[in-house]
Amino acid sequence: MSATSHSLLRAVSRWQVVALSINDVIGSGVYLLPTTAALLLGGASLWAVLLAGVCVLFIVLCFAEAGSLFDRPGGPYLYAREAFGDFIGFEVGWMSWVVRVAAAASLSNAFALAFGAWTDAVDRGVGRALAIGLCLAFLTAINIAGVKHGARTAVILAVGKVLPLLVLIAFGLFAVDLSTVDLSTAPPTAKLGEAAFLLLYAYAGFESTAAAAGEYKNARRDVPFALLLMIIGVTAIYTLVQLVALGTVPDLAHAKQPLAAAAGILLGPFGASLLTVGALMSILGTNNNSMLNGARYLYALAESGRLPGFFARVHPRFRTPWIAILTQMLLALPLALTGSFIELAALSVIARMAAYIGTCAAVPVLRRKLPQSPRTIRLPGGPLIPIVALGLCAFLLTFARPRSLVLGAIALAVGAVIYAAGRASQGRVTPRP
Repeated sequence: MSATSHSLLRAVSRWQVVALSINDVIGSGVYLLPTTAALLLGGASLWAVLLAGVCVLFIVLCFAEAGSLFDRPGGPYLYAREAFGDFIGFEVGWMSWVVRVAAAASLSNAFALAFGAWTDAVDRGVGRALAIGLCLAFLTAINIAGVKHGARTAVILAVGKVLPLLVLIAFGLFAVDLSTVDLSTAPPTAKLGEAAFLLLYAYAGFESTAAAAGEYKNARRDVPFALLLMIIGVTAIYTLVQLVALGTVPDLAHAKQPLAAAAGILLGPFGASLLTVGALMSILGTNNNSMLNGARYLYALAESGRLPGFFARVHPRFRTPWIAILTQMLLALPLALTGSFIELAALSVIARMAAYIGTCAAVPVLRRKLPQSPRTIRLPGGPLIPIVALGLCAFLLTFARPRSLVLGAIALAVGAVIYAAGRASQGRVTPRP
């Protein structure tokens, strides 16, 4: 029996794809965003959060058009491979997988930190290691047991993370002291680059929504729908959360847990606890997606012949790429135990740029190479939106820290070596259609 004799199961509905998309984006970033944005930009952080969502929309639109063309797993890897060939596609897919491994590790770290707000037992040592290990093991087991379980878990966690934020907004908008929201002071120019990179991290993650398209019931329709609904909803939530935090939390720029502090002011101890639970659900939801989607990148790379075939094995009962999922966990665990949240998050932001640039550049090429169908999305303005999106990516890269760029370059070089080694050992491999 061949490695891929069992096919993936198309079982994920439209609204489950929406939940996956929301989980991809709303993670720990929203709980860190208000303080850091206020520290860097002051009252102007409100407009910056809104503007960042509008800017990211251009990239999301490129992913929506590309996603309407395919119903196979791989997402950005598939788009880049079809547009530019095997090597570029492999590098984009490799970097996309690196993002998911780094994200799983950093989010497991963040989970232990958030859980530490309730008990000192997980702040360090064995307690911290146990919290990280149990988090990864739990999500790995759910996703091996079936994509239906992973998608249903995504829906539960999406509701669990969004509901506390909506409660905060609903009560907070009536309590905002507009006199404390200084929107007239221009932010310091020296801080704009650092703030832009922070905001990218808060909105990042949507690139993986299409990674598991081979298990969506109607990927060409549902992926663009989920992406567009997500970016509109997330931008609104982030902007309103920033407004509430600015208008209710004294000295927001130095608050350790800004949203819990705002909820505590508005709703007392119950509110603070609600937002703490929301933070845990938020981190778990995004990490669940990292485990689900990251394995699909590894599966797609192996299924096309660029990595050893056993990574593409599908479990005969659960119909999931179980070896790829298990591999993701085994690599994320030591990274989570030894790396810091900030370093891993920085690497994931840089690695994501490969997926963004690859997809935005692929859209005009795919328009020429692939036929349209009645459900294909064609963005207006010809190449204008992809060009603007590529310009945004280039702008953000100019503000990246040298260490992050070096880590990204190393990851790309490792991918090139693996690609070359695969060609040398297997000869020229023709990817499966």
